[in-house]
Amino acid sequence: MFNPSQADVRRFLCGVHAKSQAGAPMEAIETLASLWIAEHPEYHADLSDAEAAVARNYDETPDRTNPFLHLSMHLSISEQCSIDQPRGIRQAVELLAKRLDSLHDAHHATMECLGQMLWESQRSGRPPDGNAYIAAVQRRATRD
Repeated sequence: MFNPSQADVRRFLCGVHAKSQAGAPMEAIETLASLWIAEHPEYHADLSDAEAAVARNYDETPDRTNPFLHLSMHLSISEQCSIDQPRGIRQAVELLAKRLDSLHDAHHATMECLGQMLWESQRSGRPPDGNAYIAAVQRRATRD
């Protein structure tokens, strides 16, 4: 099983950004990451220096979004949708994207649901509840 460290993830995303800027060939996962990076130009400065990225502690700047966590969540949701795991996430995100007229905005709304599910799991000491996660995304997709 692949279990990258925080530094591995940060170096990966910085490497993808560098390859994208240089027009270098990329693996499929790198191409997907580059698409989400392109959607977030506000993170490009953070992605331009891998060693500074590895050293930075985003907990010390709670007013700033951690670009590596944010981009990792985009990748996680993309992967969840590609394999429809948990079952039903693909349809829920597609419905939400249609309602919001934006896959990007749908991902951001889904991130809130994913974060809530993980927080509740950690708080309760129970495994993440995929059904509650799907239901939360579905509720957002069907709001008026």
